[in-house]
Amino acid sequence: MSQVNSNAVAAEINEKKKWSFPHTYVILIIMVLLAAFLTYVVPAGQFEMAIDEVTGKSVVVPGTFHYVEQNPAGLFDIVGSIPAGLVDASYIVFFILIIGGAFQVITATGAIEAGIGKLATKLNGKEKLMIPLFVTIFAIGGGTIGMAEETIVFIPIGIILARALGFDSLTGTAMVIMGAACGFTSGFMNPFTVGVAQTIAELPLFSGMGLRLVVLVTLIAITSIYISRYGNRVKKDPSFSYVSDIEEQEKSQIIDLNDLGKITGRQLLVLLTLASGVGMIIWGVFTTGWYIMEIATVFMGIGILCGLVGGFGPSKIAEEFIIGAQALVLGALAVGIARAILILLQNGLVIDTIVNSLAMSIQGVPKSMAVIVMYLVQIVLNIFIPSGSGQAAVTMPIMTSIADILEINRQVAVLAFQFGDGFTNSMLPAMILALLSVTKISYQKWLKFITPLMGLFLATGAIFLVIANTIGYGPF
Repeated sequence: MSQVNSNAVAAEINEKKKWSFPHTYVILIIMVLLAAFLTYVVPAGQFEMAIDEVTGKSVVVPGTFHYVEQNPAGLFDIVGSIPAGLVDASYIVFFILIIGGAFQVITATGAIEAGIGKLATKLNGKEKLMIPLFVTIFAIGGGTIGMAEETIVFIPIGIILARALGFDSLTGTAMVIMGAACGFTSGFMNPFTVGVAQTIAELPLFSGMGLRLVVLVTLIAITSIYISRYGNRVKKDPSFSYVSDIEEQEKSQIIDLNDLGKITGRQLLVLLTLASGVGMIIWGVFTTGWYIMEIATVFMGIGILCGLVGGFGPSKIAEEFIIGAQALVLGALAVGIARAILILLQNGLVIDTIVNSLAMSIQGVPKSMAVIVMYLVQIVLNIFIPSGSGQAAVTMPIMTSIADILEINRQVAVLAFQFGDGFTNSMLPAMILALLSVTKISYQKWLKFITPLMGLFLATGAIFLVIANTIGYGPF
């Protein structure tokens, strides 16, 4: 055998031996098994619950934690937690499929491409404005209506626009998701996190907004700079892209700004229909509290109407809808599998034990460090209780009591909660997989991109907490 052939064989063997990151489903199954293991090693316990008269939510009664009989997960429970998770998260699973199907119908009309192409032409040469502009717009949505899962509607548009301007799909995805994350975490008027937490802590609703607005501006600046640096490197050298393989596959879908025709009358009507529908969604969320079900209903209607306006018959609309839904099955199912983790911990009666143990650990910490420990505790608890309002209902009664004992302002305790709940949402599978489902970006590549930014976020949160505690952030 020649030396060349020997080297080729050796290279092939090394390539096969090279470790590859596990599939998203494998990661989730490992987490499901870990949750099941915890039901054996963590003592079962429960708090007594009461209905908060203002929020109407079931909240923990501080000081009522007690141990109960162990309820470990059996083999049937472990396997059954996955279909149970799919059922429990069905509203999100089907929301994803409906959004994917409807958006495919709209995209197939060519209206999105034509409209984005015209917008990209306007921004051509001014690309630096696009990222901070999108981040700021979605930050306002995250900070006012708690926009999180709702951004799924806008991610495909962000991707198309980013590609048209020479960036990649990761840039387009990040400026939408992380923009909303900036607003959601700063929570200057977020009713689902800060609103619930302040009500439980008996603070005036949305008090302390001044500091939270400073946090918002800081996070927008950090995020815009981070995404812009990445995007500009990709624009100069496409091989730098973390998703270069996806971009290579999607070359045919990149809008050529030099080959744009006029928007047809039908395409214009499709865009007007889409804009009207999105406006209706924003109105509904702001004025009547619409959530996943209502948004899915409106978007399905938008998809059908846009198909008809775009000149499609019923069968063509159905065919395109199926294509769009099929493309998102992997991500939609991942959301249900992730929910299985929470189901196992709840059924195993270990969630309350984890919350109580972490909360009690704060009481032995020096006052100067207690606020940082509260922050870290909330970060850990966010893994087990990813719902912002749910986490507030479970933890804030306890954290408020601990804050009083340690002579820490309750407003600071709320700030620790909102940072601990908000920052890591952009990394947790239970939260981010639904959003990534409308892209072809893997969870692994998203983590590679987001981890340094998350480090900046977490450090920023710690700094602001120390400042808040030092200045006596209140009113109390």
